[in-house]
Amino acid sequence: MSRRRRIVENFGTFNGAHGAEAFGFTRLAKVHWNLQAPRLYEEALARGEAVLARGGALVAETGAHTGRSPKDKFIVRDEATRDAVWWDNNGAMSREQFDLLLEDFIAHARGKELFAQDLYGGADPLYRVRTRVFTEYAWHSLFIRNLLIRPQWEELASFVPEMTIVDLPSFKADPARHGCRSQTVIACDFTRKIVLIGGTSYAGEMKKSVFTYLNFALPAKAVMPMHCSANAGPAGDVAVFFGLSGTGKTTLSADPHRTLIGDDEHGWGPGGVFNFEGGCYAKAIKLSREAEPEIYATTERFGTVMENVVLDDETRVPDFDDASRTENTRVAYPLDFIPNASASGRAGVPKNIVMLTCDAFGVMPPIAKLTPAQAMYHFLSGYTAKVAGTEKGVTEPQATFSTCFGAPFMPRHPSVYGNLLRELIARHDVDCWLVNTGWTGGKHGVGRRMPIRVTRRLLTAALDGSLNRADFRTDPYFGFSVPTSVPGVEPHILYPVKTWQSKADFAETAKRLVGMFRDNFEKFEAHVDADVRAAAPANQMAAQ
Repeated sequence: MSRRRRIVENFGTFNGAHGAEAFGFTRLAKVHWNLQAPRLYEEALARGEAVLARGGALVAETGAHTGRSPKDKFIVRDEATRDAVWWDNNGAMSREQFDLLLEDFIAHARGKELFAQDLYGGADPLYRVRTRVFTEYAWHSLFIRNLLIRPQWEELASFVPEMTIVDLPSFKADPARHGCRSQTVIACDFTRKIVLIGGTSYAGEMKKSVFTYLNFALPAKAVMPMHCSANAGPAGDVAVFFGLSGTGKTTLSADPHRTLIGDDEHGWGPGGVFNFEGGCYAKAIKLSREAEPEIYATTERFGTVMENVVLDDETRVPDFDDASRTENTRVAYPLDFIPNASASGRAGVPKNIVMLTCDAFGVMPPIAKLTPAQAMYHFLSGYTAKVAGTEKGVTEPQATFSTCFGAPFMPRHPSVYGNLLRELIARHDVDCWLVNTGWTGGKHGVGRRMPIRVTRRLLTAALDGSLNRADFRTDPYFGFSVPTSVPGVEPHILYPVKTWQSKADFAETAKRLVGMFRDNFEKFEAHVDADVRAAAPANQMAAQ
């Protein structure tokens, strides 16, 4: 037997036949394999990467990048992707540029200590992707260990990755050499299943890269990837919640009377719904013990990672109302930190689909029932609204349309996902609802936020089936069906116009929002059937 020079010092449990050198790394100082939370805490604190909050959570700052960098994300254009990727929405990188980037990542890593986690993306063994994540930071290793699905310990010795993510925040890309936009880069090679992340410390890029890959791979297997939360009732009835950031996906799915399947990313295959992840990534701004007790409790536990949350200098108590670093403060924790979370991450076929919108214009009803064509229309629209003050220069509510409720993570054309969802809705006779968690009684700055007790009451009625027995009216602007009365809910709140002081202002605002919907949908009209085009809101004045 020939003697082989040892290239990398390894610490931890892993498959020795498929170590770091199998990916191409050379002359690394050390690789820390599959460390658990206590060791990762020690490493992160010793390196000055993070600090401790009272209660035991690890708190890290992400520097200049406090959110994703969608304009710095690229997909390799090759034979597999050339005709399959929605290039209008995704940046392209050539194979040659990616190869240079990979070469430079390997060179940049020389002499460094890396942390590696072997994990699964996807709870269904038929569709999951075995994912190895190399990180420069220990806290990033704990983050991704929280967010993806952890194999059984005995599986690690034989784990062979299909997908590899390399996250090196200290790497600075060269736009001229690598074909990117700036020194920050997220480059995805779907054919070789490699993701390279450089120039950003924002940990969410890692988990969203797995989601993006699965969004590309699963439709070809007749599996619908979804940017949604999901839960199940005592009888096993499954509900999924689509929604953009700030609309309530995580909050509303964390229902103490229902089993949480997951809070962000799922697939819907022949066997039902399955979580892509093994953890939750909740927004922490204005988090309170009273409004969201299950999520708040995770912030006081060892093993939780908090991003950009401000701590009191003396007591180390988090101030969740402090947005001085960013509005996008985050909490990342394992799914089993939620008391009623599913152990398997799997459930049956959805009985209800809920599309959440935060309507800052205050003209949408708190709940509406959608036909399958209307559901596809609103799914492709992906509407919510920014409120005044959230961004510099935003003084009035602004409509935001993110198709499929997750455009930055959609590598294929939206019609691929829309048609898959419509087929599944029809096959399984799923009830579809649009829920407004935004404003009532006027636009933002005039009206008030929709009371969460109203939203929860209406959702409960929708999910237990009792809302189907209500009387409905047709909304004159959007055409969907709105209940006329629901026990426990003030009748006027179901009629948005009745909550406004000026009926003329309501009509003008509603017509303006309808026009925004119609303008946004023009790009999809050639890709949908006539009944979906007919589901567009009516741009006309109507008496209520």
